[in-house]
Amino acid sequence: MPAQVAITVGIPKEIYPNERRVAATPDAVQKIRKLGFEVIVEAGAGDESTFADSVYASAGAEIVPTESRDDVFKRADIVLKVRAPMFRPGTTVHEADLMKAGATLVSFIWPAQNKELIERMARRKLTVLAMDAVPRITRAQRMDALSAMANVAGYRAVIEAASCFGRFFPGQVTAAGRVKPAQVFVLGAGVAGLAAIAAAKALGAQVRAFDTRAAAREQVESLGAQFVEFKFEAAESGEGQGGYGKEMSEAYLAAEQALIAQHAKQSDIIISTALIPGKPAPQLITSGAVVSMEHGSVIVDMAAEQGGNCPLTERDKIVEKFGVTIIGLTDLPSRMANQASDLYATVVFNLLKDVCDDKGVKLNLEDEIHRGVLVLKEGELMWPPPKPPAPRAGGPATPQKQQPKPVHDVGKPTNTASPGMRVAMALAVGLLATAGILGPPEFLQHLTVFLLACVIGWHVVWNVTPALHTPLMSVTNAISGIILIGGMVVLLERGASGPVLVLGGVAVLVASINVAGGFLVTQRMLKMFRK
Repeated sequence: MPAQVAITVGIPKEIYPNERRVAATPDAVQKIRKLGFEVIVEAGAGDESTFADSVYASAGAEIVPTESRDDVFKRADIVLKVRAPMFRPGTTVHEADLMKAGATLVSFIWPAQNKELIERMARRKLTVLAMDAVPRITRAQRMDALSAMANVAGYRAVIEAASCFGRFFPGQVTAAGRVKPAQVFVLGAGVAGLAAIAAAKALGAQVRAFDTRAAAREQVESLGAQFVEFKFEAAESGEGQGGYGKEMSEAYLAAEQALIAQHAKQSDIIISTALIPGKPAPQLITSGAVVSMEHGSVIVDMAAEQGGNCPLTERDKIVEKFGVTIIGLTDLPSRMANQASDLYATVVFNLLKDVCDDKGVKLNLEDEIHRGVLVLKEGELMWPPPKPPAPRAGGPATPQKQQPKPVHDVGKPTNTASPGMRVAMALAVGLLATAGILGPPEFLQHLTVFLLACVIGWHVVWNVTPALHTPLMSVTNAISGIILIGGMVVLLERGASGPVLVLGGVAVLVASINVAGGFLVTQRMLKMFRK
């Protein structure tokens, strides 16, 4: 029987201008090899990220010389990249055309903006997984490349602003006088905005933040920043799908611009992160707002790649307009290439581990993550994925017509209990009364606590939403553990009466069942979040 040919993973050097990241670090190469794959790396692929070829070789990768760099695409069954395939500078050679037919590409793709590229890769019968299309669900967080890169970009934006700002960030009191802290205003409290807030606060600045989504307030304030509240007369929300912002009306945008212009006058640094998926960036910082800022102020427009949040922004340039420095760099993550590459390689490996077995890529189209990232499947267009069904509420799917309550004659008591229930209640009352009269004082004390616990527990659990019953069972494990210990203490107590021993035994039995059942149900619940 012929030996199985190992799957080959290729890591080419990025050729996009100013791109310093690499799709896999030496640590990631070791992890990929543990999946049973061979790894080939183009010579110099990690140089800009400070990962030497010798370190890749030590991790078990084969280094392909620069003169044979086409072999990385031609030999690889799976190609890992940061930027989407493109023409090599100064040539007519396209990276997608170098890949062997039927291979798999994992990279940022932006399929809505690169239809011509999608068509080119479809002709090569490629399977394409887009790192920018990972669904925003809990199980996919460890594969969320967009959030990982936004985190790096937000931090780097503050560093770039500090390098252009001619003053301290923190306030100081020195012999030469008092230094006021820098006033930083962050537009957009997504992942990048929150990273910028945290970095600016860590440097000692006073930070305010604005976001159209009301849900962002708690996150902003948790980082110690002041949330700038925006109230609009019409009932219009800025909350978009997947936690992103959405395109708003002209009146809403004008009101936003007025609010931002008001705060721009008081700000030394503005970091703008507002983006709308698939749309040009909204222009929030007007030219008038820039003019009103003090000379020496700084604006970092992180939306420059999508047109910018300021009309004066120039892509990939740092310019000065009306005495204000405007930074329009689009390679912020790449300016922290080592850290960004490490995070990107981690999320790519997590995706590979999820979609691959020892024989290669094995996609499950019923899996929300697999279906979400899939752009092409052996050349067949699979993007965009179908929208997931809306989650059902805890109640019935269709509203049920409420039945009118029966009307009783005034003064006549109602009794809804069945005859059997009335007999059971009478017997229970009789037994409890007998136990209270004939039982010892210590038994009566325990019985009183037990009955009160039953009543309170019944009302607490009965009033909990059904969706929380499973987490509630996890919490009651600890309480049952206490009951279990108490029952064991009663059983071991010398001179305890018969009824007390019986109740102690019952407590141990019931608590043991509850603890064991609680852990079993909790484990079953946790498995729902695993593949």
